[in-house]
Amino acid sequence: MLENNNILDDMNQPTLHPKERHGCVTTWLILMIIGNAIVALIYLFYWDKLMENIPDESLAQIPNVNPTILGILGILNLIFAILLFQWKKIGFWGFLGTSVITLILNIQAGMGVSSVIGGLVGVAILYGILQIKKNDVSTWEGLE
Repeated sequence: MLENNNILDDMNQPTLHPKERHGCVTTWLILMIIGNAIVALIYLFYWDKLMENIPDESLAQIPNVNPTILGILGILNLIFAILLFQWKKIGFWGFLGTSVITLILNIQAGMGVSSVIGGLVGVAILYGILQIKKNDVSTWEGLE
């Protein structure tokens, strides 16, 4: 008799469902991880080589921003993408922070309004993608 009560107690316990995200969200986060890793490597290790291959008339249109700073921002974005992949909301807020820093750098470099706003559009797109639901729960709702 006591054993049956234990079985019932086990059945009355709430079952824990593992977090799930939509495949599009997972794909986007993986692309963000890969993309930010590549961008950081280019800024930190290949910037000079890249600049050597650009014609002088095109160089005048490239803003004068320290590639080391941009490389560090790329590394931070890589970390934030990994945090999002691990269900940490701080990853999103980190992306927002690096986008604001990039916005300030772009304004100081004299870039046009459309280029400056582009980074913030990226954060809005990320937020939208995090709203995609799987089993009636968005990834955003599952972030800790």
